[in-house]
Amino acid sequence: MRIRVLTFNTLFRGRTRARLGVLAEVIERSDYDVVCLQEVLSPRNLAHLRRSAKSYPHFAHGSVFPLVRGGLVTLSRRPVTRRHFQPFTPTRPARPEWLMRKGALLTRVSYPGGFLTVINTHLTANMDADWSESNAATKAEKAELDELAVRIGELDPAEPKVVLGDFNVPRAHELFREFASTTGLRDALDGDTARTYRPEYEDLEPIDQILVTPGIETVTRLVFKDHVRLPNGDRVPLSDHYAIEATLTVRP
Repeated sequence: MRIRVLTFNTLFRGRTRARLGVLAEVIERSDYDVVCLQEVLSPRNLAHLRRSAKSYPHFAHGSVFPLVRGGLVTLSRRPVTRRHFQPFTPTRPARPEWLMRKGALLTRVSYPGGFLTVINTHLTANMDADWSESNAATKAEKAELDELAVRIGELDPAEPKVVLGDFNVPRAHELFREFASTTGLRDALDGDTARTYRPEYEDLEPIDQILVTPGIETVTRLVFKDHVRLPNGDRVPLSDHYAIEATLTVRP
């Protein structure tokens, strides 16, 4: 079975509703089966997205008061049989990100012949771009990855999974590789050094990731690189991140 997925951090500030409207137009024209978004924080923006992405009748997200929990939203053209938002345990020091209640959104999607568990996640931001062990953000990310690994370990090992989102951890970093090893998942972008964060914002190593159950074949590509035109005529980046699309081939 061939399933097309996309992960994209939409950027929560700066004409978000107009950019989400353009995003909806783009995915409506696409052949993505499942779209995983991060930083959709406003309930009004979520409602706007739901109205605009009409070909995605199945939505998953956490509670929406006062903000969409974790900013995580998963859209699917395929039926969704289960959805659950799992927040990460907050780690000190206190920071504005606590208001987002970051975590992981687990969605079980059905397809002819089986199910695919899609795990959309967004980890603590490392504003220092310092992933040394002593950095507070690195410690928080390690705690979050450990929690996520435990949650994944509770799932049916025989059922295929894809974990994707803004990890805020570089692909080559030991912390990310340790997570992949612990969960037994395969890094679908292993060896790909292309930046996923737009260089005009900051030159970071690739921090958006996709991992899959071994045995799932993957073809990946960075997308949404070009500027888009907003309704008022302005041309802007769709976000401060690029998106990653992946074609998954899941064998029976």
